[in-house]
Amino acid sequence: QEPGLIKVEGWYDTPTVQHCHIENHICYAQMEAGRVIVTSSTQIPHIVRRVVGQALNIPWGKVRVIKPYIGGGFGNKQDALYEPLCAWVSYMLGGRLVKIDCSREETFVSNRVRHAIRSHIISWVRPDGTFAARKLECFSNQGAYASHGHGVNAKGMNAFPQLYPCDNVECDSYTVYTNRPAAGAMRGYGIPQAMFAGEAHIDDVCKAIGADPIDFRRSHVMPQGYVDGFSKNENYYDTFNQVMDKGLLLSDFRRKQKEYANQTGPVRRGVGMALFWYNTAVWPISLESSSCRMVLNQDGSIQMQTGETEIGQGCDTAFAQMAAEALGIPVEDVHPVSTQDTDVTPFGTGAYASRQTYIGGFAIKQTAMLLKERILRYAKELTRQDVSLLDLRDGKIIRTSDGRELMTLGELATEALYSLEHSEHLTAESTYQIKNNAYSFGCSFAEVEVDIPLCKVKLLNLVNVHDCGTLINPQLAEAQVHGGMSMAIGYGLSEELKFDAKTGKPLNNNLLDYKLSTFMDHPDLTVDFVENAEPTSPYGTKALGEPPACSGAPAIRNAILNATGVAVDRAPVTPHILFDRFTEAGLL
Repeated sequence: QEPGLIKVEGWYDTPTVQHCHIENHICYAQMEAGRVIVTSSTQIPHIVRRVVGQALNIPWGKVRVIKPYIGGGFGNKQDALYEPLCAWVSYMLGGRLVKIDCSREETFVSNRVRHAIRSHIISWVRPDGTFAARKLECFSNQGAYASHGHGVNAKGMNAFPQLYPCDNVECDSYTVYTNRPAAGAMRGYGIPQAMFAGEAHIDDVCKAIGADPIDFRRSHVMPQGYVDGFSKNENYYDTFNQVMDKGLLLSDFRRKQKEYANQTGPVRRGVGMALFWYNTAVWPISLESSSCRMVLNQDGSIQMQTGETEIGQGCDTAFAQMAAEALGIPVEDVHPVSTQDTDVTPFGTGAYASRQTYIGGFAIKQTAMLLKERILRYAKELTRQDVSLLDLRDGKIIRTSDGRELMTLGELATEALYSLEHSEHLTAESTYQIKNNAYSFGCSFAEVEVDIPLCKVKLLNLVNVHDCGTLINPQLAEAQVHGGMSMAIGYGLSEELKFDAKTGKPLNNNLLDYKLSTFMDHPDLTVDFVENAEPTSPYGTKALGEPPACSGAPAIRNAILNATGVAVDRAPVTPHILFDRFTEAGLL
């Protein structure tokens, strides 16, 4: 009811896309000694074990799941898709070996896809540029079956009131069942859809009131000290201004913004940006736990197993670094074993939700402390020094009072295992249940060249800046961001699984007709970080696996708006879409 309010309203559509991991879904099953053994390319071996046991109505202990190193997942292998069927067929055939291997075409229709979400946003803006009220409705195309169902849509919806806090907000999300492939978890878990709609809308608001997109975001984005009432997540730093400052500098945004103003030719350039919001774990916090086992080998090296799952993202390396730091041994002396085997590997729910360095870190730190305590207690017997005077540094037992090296860890391990007086197998195992969560933030800056007569967009430059806490391994972190940026480019400009409107039959379920972004579509990808250590994490880490895919597409869309003055309301921004919008705007 306030006078002078400006109403900005928009509908925004994001497409159905597929994960397109290198290795398709594959599993095989057989029986040995009355037990079902399933080998699968999965992200969730322990959950698969439970589902197979439930499906076959046999005790879970009679099911063994083995996950070798696999060729990616991106959330598509976060469901138990074929393992129960494969196990059941083997079970019915007397334990014979049965194999199920999907073709690439089948992955598009018989695995999982990203939810296509249609979002309706209304913002009522005061003359001074502040929000009076905001409203969001999002409608998710779930396909024929639930999979992760409403959780994806709800997570994206929940980002809306947190990224730009407003006293008067109404949000509703709806899940719609259709005759299309079932939608499930995919990198970002609803946030790429939410950021495309929300960040496109922010630029539409700026256009409507004549505000600068950077200045507007600085004034309205989640401030330092913000606490979410539900998750209890807290923004401990002035993160958004810090990542924007770096992004502005790396992209030369302000200079280009002035240079590209008031263009009139057929080929125009523009710059745009978008922020993103993410929190670490998808599942309710009380369900998140992680287990770790460490064994001291005869040579002083450590064999380490976790319930977390290596799927090509490099968690083995990061976990080895974590364990080495906590124990006080060289990283090359830590041997992580994440080729999961539910008969051997301690329990964990798997690889998803950018959870592993954050959640796995608790179990690794706790287990390392337990093992270190046992090592030093044994060292007391050999050195006759009190435990309070001993420490383990760089693989050596040290007397802390004068720094003297008393023995190597290898010497201690050999004596412990072969001692005629006190032989002991030094090992530790523990589980940590997580009771908190962490925000992860960042931004993308894009520069584009738009050929208006050809309705063609060329991406000239893309910059991502992330605050993912303390970097455990900078090279792995940068590689993660490069991969996510590639996904974002496809999401913004080319990728869409198309269907016959009457039958629901897919029209481009192969990698020739489905326009996955390639090396030829990429400019130089620039990555940088703001390292604000997460205070709730034992290693200062927070999410990075999924965030790089979240803000690239809306940054590209906003750059097109800056170049042409035309606000595109759907992704991907293809020549077909641009032809219609440019025609409506009178540019063609």
